[in-house]
Amino acid sequence: MTGAEFKWVAGGCHCRAVRFEVALPEVSEAHSCNCSMCARTGYVHLIVPESRFRLVCGEDQITTYVFNTGVAKHTFCKACGIKSFYRPRSNPNGWSINARCLDEPVAMDLSAFDGQNWESHADTLAHLSEDGA
Repeated sequence: MTGAEFKWVAGGCHCRAVRFEVALPEVSEAHSCNCSMCARTGYVHLIVPESRFRLVCGEDQITTYVFNTGVAKHTFCKACGIKSFYRPRSNPNGWSINARCLDEPVAMDLSAFDGQNWESHADTLAHLSEDGA
């Protein structure tokens, strides 16, 4: 896809201390995960390459949580606790955006992801942080 086929969409945390923009195609591939983190928070993943994400403000308001392998960098707003994006283990060179934290609804092709058995399925997500995805 060329850059012209993407639309920049704004989003952020609940208190608006952390704000970002993400370039999305007309219909985004999205995933609902059943892992211990995502199931508890209702996170809906839109995984994008580094080039299609930009932090607009609030870098000083972000705190990071890591567990297990330490590869995923779960970022949260220090003020309101919302996780609007993070560096995923499946795509450490990209970002996972929480579709529920976007300012406007976007068209998504939503599918389930078995994060409880992550090691068996992680390769199905690996392509999403490539610039051609």
